[in-house]
Amino acid sequence: MAEQSTADTQTWRSINTIRTLAIDAVEAASSGHPGTAMALAPVGYTLWQRYLRYDPDLPVWANRDRFVLSVGHASTLLYSLLHLSGVKAVNADYETVGDLAVPLEDLKAFRQLDSKCPGHPEYRWTSGVETTSGPLGTGIATSVGMAIAGRWYAATYNRPGYDLFDYDVYALCGDGDLMEGVGAEAASLAGHLRLSNLCWIYDSNRITIEGSTDLAFSEDVPGRFEALGWAVEEVDDANDLDALAAAFDAFRSRTDRPTLIVVRTVIGIGAPGKQGTAAAHGEPLGAEEARAAKASYGWPEDAQFLVPDETYDDFARGVRARGGAARTEWETLFARYAEEYPDEAEQLNHMQRRTLPDGWDADLPTFEADPKGIAGRAASGTVLNAVAKNVPWLLGGSSDLAPSNKSRLTFDGAGDLSADDPGGRNLHFGVREHAAAAVANGLALSKIRAYQAGFLIFSDFQRGAVRLSALMEIPVIHLYTHDSIGVGEDGPTHQPVEHLASLRAMPGLIDMRPADANEVVEAWRTIMPIRHEPVALILSRQNLPTIDRERYASASGVARGAYVLAGDPDRTPEVIIIATGSEVSLALSAHEELVADGIACRVVSMPSVALFDQQDQAYRDEVLPPQVTARVAVEQASSFGWHRWVGPEGRIIAMDTFGSSAPLKDLQTRFGFTPSAAVAAARELVGR
Repeated sequence: MAEQSTADTQTWRSINTIRTLAIDAVEAASSGHPGTAMALAPVGYTLWQRYLRYDPDLPVWANRDRFVLSVGHASTLLYSLLHLSGVKAVNADYETVGDLAVPLEDLKAFRQLDSKCPGHPEYRWTSGVETTSGPLGTGIATSVGMAIAGRWYAATYNRPGYDLFDYDVYALCGDGDLMEGVGAEAASLAGHLRLSNLCWIYDSNRITIEGSTDLAFSEDVPGRFEALGWAVEEVDDANDLDALAAAFDAFRSRTDRPTLIVVRTVIGIGAPGKQGTAAAHGEPLGAEEARAAKASYGWPEDAQFLVPDETYDDFARGVRARGGAARTEWETLFARYAEEYPDEAEQLNHMQRRTLPDGWDADLPTFEADPKGIAGRAASGTVLNAVAKNVPWLLGGSSDLAPSNKSRLTFDGAGDLSADDPGGRNLHFGVREHAAAAVANGLALSKIRAYQAGFLIFSDFQRGAVRLSALMEIPVIHLYTHDSIGVGEDGPTHQPVEHLASLRAMPGLIDMRPADANEVVEAWRTIMPIRHEPVALILSRQNLPTIDRERYASASGVARGAYVLAGDPDRTPEVIIIATGSEVSLALSAHEELVADGIACRVVSMPSVALFDQQDQAYRDEVLPPQVTARVAVEQASSFGWHRWVGPEGRIIAMDTFGSSAPLKDLQTRFGFTPSAAVAAARELVGR
């Protein structure tokens, strides 16, 4: 092992502590990836000890530097750093609870049930983990959102003499991250925005699970990033601490573009017989190889989870001392700032706790009954602007579709976020759907109230990042328009059929498909206070009749997921028609015809299956009385999932094929989305 640096003996003792903790954790679990953590220990040590501005006593400090481990399989590297730094655990209210985020006992229980050291880092499960990582490419894409957020904070809240926000974002990535499309999308966007506070550290070890990267990856990575507008630094040996420091210094001096540091490593270095092999990447070393690796580090071969006191002291003198001093200085600065700029300080406090200012909903509109109505997307655009004026940290954008999905903030001062105006509130993601969702996650992790918008059909491209929104329990608003075969002439390539069922199947994601403009208002009223769940807000392209709320029930029932829209709520109906979105007006037409024929009919609008499912059984039975088995569900999407709500005797009018290219009215007739079809199904069920 080449130790080219002039670093002192204690530095290498600390680095080797990280390495041996990684070896022992993976050996104890008989599962995991030790090689990358071993090879990158000098990189992690140098960054944390010399550069990362981070206070382990308050790992949610707003101006901390962020460290993202995009190579999530190397999680023992991060867990070792969190343990040695003494990072404190933080509860859901963002108050430190005093215990270590990663006790040594949890590292010993790596990948075991309830350990704070799961196989891949998980946000909210382990304090100090900035984002859940594992799906390659997504971590670095998320880091772009964090960097955008940092520049936005500075542009929005810094004042002369008060540089509150100037944090940097570091992300450690590998060959897999750079092969994935989402990583390429995010790198392109970061270069375009000239995110000089963003540094990706590329572990160029030339190994993937199948073997050498020569099998599938031969591009000129430095050349690609230079073409994308990045600066590139190269370190030929990860053990050369002086070269690493020079690369980090170059990044920190740069103000015009993001930086890629290419670090060449030999995976599993110090493990004789497995250097540079896929086995060292994806398997425990085994007892013999583990002993040999420790011997190569000058470590006691039989020691298990050994942490010398000197190593704890080293980290106390390094990241703990620097970070604690920086945070204390920042808090003193913020206290003065709050006296001079109380409104801005209050906004920052709301953001940190994910709460809303008084009067945030004061300007929400009410839409008058109108048979011609308004498209869901258009109503949402109006409501979004009404909310965003009163919540200055609500921002987002679209994947090149803002004019179509009405996601643009149009009030004075909203502005476009760009390299030259990082404080704008309209983001332009370009045609980069997957990165858009991941970047929105990064914004939300930085406590910005973020939304990203696109067509529902393209949620397929975003599924990995949307799933991470749900897994991390962060309140990203995923705004989707063109929600059904109502897209019409664009045809089946643009007509989402299975997407609603797919999104509803995702744990922790709230679906919201409003039926008219006033349900859109109530959807936003419900969404904004949510602190720990993402929402898929699903909106129509076509106009939807604005329901007469004097004749039918108030739209306030949206907050409970489903409600009795038509029919006497105190009378047990003969038949229930359940519908969402654009099909609710169809259900109301069918209801009127059935009632005119003497059939007691109830219409239930179910804009959110997830929220309805969260209600107590008494409310669900009140809306859908169990004794009423004559039920018809109507939705221009897959029938999958609707059997739960209509039961074995019910009928479902839905899509079980792809759509077709034709005008909307022709499609509705072809696929049975007409009042007469709903009436016929209801009559059949009640035998009349």
